[in-house]
Amino acid sequence: MEEKALQTIDIRRILSLAPVVDEYALGTEFILGAVSGKRVEKSEAILHMLKYPVRFDGYILFFLKSGHFTLDVNLSSYDIHPNSLLMVTPGNIVKLSAYNEQHIGDAELLFALVSREFLSSIRFDFNKVFQDTLRVWKTPCITLQGDDLDLAEDYFRLTRKILSSRQSNKREIVGSLLTSFTYVTLDVWMRQLEESRAAESASSARATQLFERFLALVTEHHNEERGMAFYADKLCLTPKYLSRLVKLSSGRSAPDWIDSFVILEAKNMLKYSDKPIKEIVYMLHFPNQGVFYKFFKAHTGMTPSEYRKG
Repeated sequence: MEEKALQTIDIRRILSLAPVVDEYALGTEFILGAVSGKRVEKSEAILHMLKYPVRFDGYILFFLKSGHFTLDVNLSSYDIHPNSLLMVTPGNIVKLSAYNEQHIGDAELLFALVSREFLSSIRFDFNKVFQDTLRVWKTPCITLQGDDLDLAEDYFRLTRKILSSRQSNKREIVGSLLTSFTYVTLDVWMRQLEESRAAESASSARATQLFERFLALVTEHHNEERGMAFYADKLCLTPKYLSRLVKLSSGRSAPDWIDSFVILEAKNMLKYSDKPIKEIVYMLHFPNQGVFYKFFKAHTGMTPSEYRKG
């Protein structure tokens, strides 16, 4: 079976690269990190990894109480402002934009890393609960206010207390807290999604839906399929119509989206794997190293070797 060109990072890998974290953890299944003033030194090692594109095999929750920064999820940027909650689902590529240690240190941020296995063990089916997963993927950031904000702070505070306590059944307690917190979050998410839907016209909603489906397909197939015909066929559209729709919806051409995903994939593999460049060329389905080098340098201004060394 052919190996997929997916260089993923999970909690186990993170701990091997950045072993100094806060005491709030459940082995390689759950980590609750805090960044606030002097505490930045402990959790900043994990955030430092997000300077580069990282495909995380798990769930990430960011809860910002004060400060401001920007997070890229795949190829979309999100402004993380006070009282905002952002969720990243497995397989998405994450990167902190304009990363600056002092900038992060000035913020008050809580974040949680949750493995797939942990959610599975507590019998929580994320896809079943979030049935509108494309919408959640498109709108991963919400703003908490009033009682919703108080509840979120209470959940994070209680989880930290449990993890730092002498309780023998921490795993079960944290699992229950995570499940109930997700349902609370779902209610806020759906309310805000309904508000945004009501503001859309029927035609723009249709275009947005097709664009979201296009991005979902590109996320899954960009390593093997880079021609418009493939994606147009999957969406039962003509390549010309799909190209026009993507351009109108995003301001960028469809080939530009596809190429950008390939570049993110290449950067991720060059940074977080020790695979030879020749093997990366094969996994990304380039005909030879020369074509890959030319493609990579045209998009980044440096060769793959220079990027890996840098």
